[in-house]
Amino acid sequence: MGTLYLDRRDLRVRLDGKRLVIEEPDARPRGVPLALLERVVMQGQVQFDSGVLAALAEQGSSLVCLSARHSRRTAILLGPGHGDARRRLAQYPLPLDAAARLLLAPRLTVGKLRAPLRFLELALAERPDERKPLFDGIARLQGLAATAAEAADLGSLLGLEGAGAAGYYAALTALFPPSLNFSGRNRRPPRDPVNACLSLGYTLLHFEAVRAVYGAGLDPLLGFFHEPAYGRESLACDLIEPLRPRLDRWVWSLFRERRLREHDFVLDKGACLLAKAGRQTFYAGYECWMPPLRRYLRRESYRLANWLNGRAPMLDEEGLFDASSF
Repeated sequence: MGTLYLDRRDLRVRLDGKRLVIEEPDARPRGVPLALLERVVMQGQVQFDSGVLAALAEQGSSLVCLSARHSRRTAILLGPGHGDARRRLAQYPLPLDAAARLLLAPRLTVGKLRAPLRFLELALAERPDERKPLFDGIARLQGLAATAAEAADLGSLLGLEGAGAAGYYAALTALFPPSLNFSGRNRRPPRDPVNACLSLGYTLLHFEAVRAVYGAGLDPLLGFFHEPAYGRESLACDLIEPLRPRLDRWVWSLFRERRLREHDFVLDKGACLLAKAGRQTFYAGYECWMPPLRRYLRRESYRLANWLNGRAPMLDEEGLFDASSF
């Protein structure tokens, strides 16, 4: 099962039996068997009809539509979900149950604080010239993770998470050359090449989390760390927190290995955007890098669902929300 990226102007997609046919001007049509598709990522102006959507949903494939300009998610289609409604019934009290949230949230926070450590340690071996900011970031994250494990309320955890992010980004900015103008996280729109890649990567990663949570029979809108908010899939946000440093590390590799360079980006009204060739490089690399994270998201979604449904002692297991090992 694979991913189909549709990211060219004036593409037309139609259904032909059990395959999708992709047509574009001045090129021969090409067919893709539906049975090979697990997800479709569509960006820009692509024409298709309702039969394509129905076929994807029936196949169990997911579709995410990204805006042509900023690569923001504009729509999502999910296939058939898990049929056991008891899972959602067990989940619905969770956002209002402070005791249950305090069983889960410290583990998630510790996982998020520990996740960057391996990245910064590996980076230190390659960039000894940046020893000071990297050592400071490592020490800061280690101390905060130890404190988070003993936190007694959600407010404290949020404060520790924020302090960890500040210390981590101070170290991360030292890894990128000054020519990329990366001085920390910015978005909507991203203003430099690094943030352009981070924004697109986080959007795709969030889509994968929504898909995994939905497939496990849970409601993506209701989390245990992120508060419910209009239009936000808080549970998906929870699950990707320990994975963000993994994506940051991969984005760093794109620039370190010069797979992406300054000419792969364009500036448009203050926004820094990946150009067409840059997006092709990004998507190809993302598909090679992503499989272990997809397995992690499916595994953690099902562990959470089984625990909520009273069928698994998940909280006694080691490695919950630990993404530092891969």
